[in-house]
This record gives sequence, structure tokens and C-alpha cells, in this order.
Amino acid sequence: MTQLNCTQCNTALTCNVDNISACWCNELPAILPLDTTATSCLCRKCTLSKINAFLEDVYTQPIKIQIDFAKQFRGSNNLIEGLDYTMQNGYMIFSKWFFLKRGSCCKNGCKNCPYGFSKIKTPSF
Repeated sequence: MTQLNCTQCNTALTCNVDNISACWCNELPAILPLDTTATSCLCRKCTLSKINAFLEDVYTQPIKIQIDFAKQFRGSNNLIEGLDYTMQNGYMIFSKWFFLKRGSCCKNGCKNCPYGFSKIKTPSF
């Protein structure tokens, strides 16, 4: 284990450079294109921020391309806070990424539905 500082925010972090497959960063999906010029580590918060910024570009693509991209990440039941969901008032709010990985719409009007059913209908009285 090596003590490093995040190259983006300077937060202290522990990196397992001797066994990179056992490092904390391997808990995250390999969504980002491989950066062969990278020479140091980012902390979890900065890594998630970079992944989410990349996904924002993915979300600008047609839905079919988004689904095809997310398909390779299906099958992982490991939900990651800040990527698959955020916590709001004690509730898990699933992200577009979560729904794309799932691959289908439940048509319940979920907040971040990428399939076009995110309009929550309020009952009329």
C-alpha cells in the first residue's frame, strides 16, 4: 500500500500499486476509456466525478447507443453511491446510468428515466 494524494483535489488516498487488482478503484466499473498517459491516482470522489462527466456525454447520444454502451456493464448487482444512485431525504434516487444498465423501463415515472417516462403524473381531483 502506498499513500498518495489525489492529483485533482490533493486528498490523501491509499493506492495498492503492488497489486492493482486489489485496489479500491477496481470496485468501480471500467467506464472511462483507458488513459495510457495517466501517471497517478484520483480519489474516489474525483474518479466518480470523472466517470459521471463522461456519462453526461454518453447521455447526449441516441438512446439506442446509450443502451448498447451500458449493456456491457449489466449483471453487476453492486450499487455504487454517486454513480448508480444518490441519497435524498433518506431515499435512494436511481441515476440514468442505473436505468440504462438495467436495460428496460418500468414506466413508473422514475425521476431519472432515460427512456422518456420520467414525467411523474400527479393525480387530478
